[in-house]
Amino acid sequence: MSETTVAEAIDRIYASLQADNADLDQHIAVLKAALAREGLKEAVFDPAKLVQNNRQGRKLMQAYFRQRGVTVKFES
Repeated sequence: MSETTVAEAIDRIYASLQADNADLDQHIAVLKAALAREGLKEAVFDPAKLVQNNRQGRKLMQAYFRQRGVTVKFES
């Protein structure tokens, strides 16, 4: 089985967010491993693809991911 890339992991997180956070913690763990493999320090998300694209939703997402060891940034 091939290893998941950061882009694939982010796409799975978008799908999980759309599905009411189904398996979100598992997808975050996969993203964290993919970031480490690719030598990246943060994941960049497109706010337009988020279910709750407002400041409160983005800050909540950043805090939740930070607790799990992943730094989240948003495209501008």
